[in-house]
Amino acid sequence: MSRDTLFLLEHEFADPALGGERVFYCKDCMTIEGLLATFPERAAAIEIVRVPWPRPRAAVVAAIGEANQNLPALVWPKKDGSSGFVNEIEALLAALAERHGFPERHL
Repeated sequence: MSRDTLFLLEHEFADPALGGERVFYCKDCMTIEGLLATFPERAAAIEIVRVPWPRPRAAVVAAIGEANQNLPALVWPKKDGSSGFVNEIEALLAALAERHGFPERHL
């Protein structure tokens, strides 16, 4: 991984645990999608990977491990060859501001 990668759920998905007939979206992923759409020049520096709802989420597992499949998640390369990541919305928004110059969220 040479640049930051942002994992998001696909825009809409069915949840088999709820019968698989209703269609849903992830509110935190949509918050991030809105930020990316509003600031495309900043978003261009990030690799965006959209993954399906069901677990295991292979791409996420490969990047940050099976225990860290909560999305959205931002993953970045560290100088020592390991990866850093955040997958909690407030920490993710802060990381996007710090690492990519997105405006900070006003509380």
